[in-house]
Amino acid sequence: MTMKKGFTIWFTGMPGAGKTTSASLLEQRLRASGASVEMLDGDVVRTRLSKGLGFSKEDRDENIRRIGFVCELLSRNGVIAIAAAVSPYRATRDEQRARIPGFVEVYMECPLDVLVQRDRKGLYKKALAGEISQFTGISDPYEPPLAPEVTIHSALETPEEGVQKVWTALEGLGLVWSPSPPKLGGLPS
Repeated sequence: MTMKKGFTIWFTGMPGAGKTTSASLLEQRLRASGASVEMLDGDVVRTRLSKGLGFSKEDRDENIRRIGFVCELLSRNGVIAIAAAVSPYRATRDEQRARIPGFVEVYMECPLDVLVQRDRKGLYKKALAGEISQFTGISDPYEPPLAPEVTIHSALETPEEGVQKVWTALEGLGLVWSPSPPKLGGLPS
């Protein structure tokens, strides 16, 4: 793979939709292709960069702005930044899109009943029972993107199929490309 500039791939979706899994697979594929890439996982960022922030709308927006700032710095310096964060509010995601050149939004779409079935930690069950307040998609809103570059239907597509959709979109946007394979065959006449 050849790459001339950095850009940002922003995975958004409800908790448990597969953002980290798909983002990690994409990160591996980009690294294997020789790209400089860094991934910012929402759970990790919350314990490091955004420690102390709560789950109010203001704190969630600030968390996303911090992730966006790091993505902007990385992209500006030729690195592919991958963000995997719920990022529930459309306006705050759109704010990042406006700030970061080469912003590619990937929406991890997954029905609530599938998310509840997948939930190993039991957080959805607790949120539905009212035991957890400010839970995205239950007691707090999640605003799906209106026009993401890629939508992965994680209840229907494997992570590998989803990552291939992202890769195809990146090629279509001219952000990644593979050099033309050498021509095989006889000598020219």
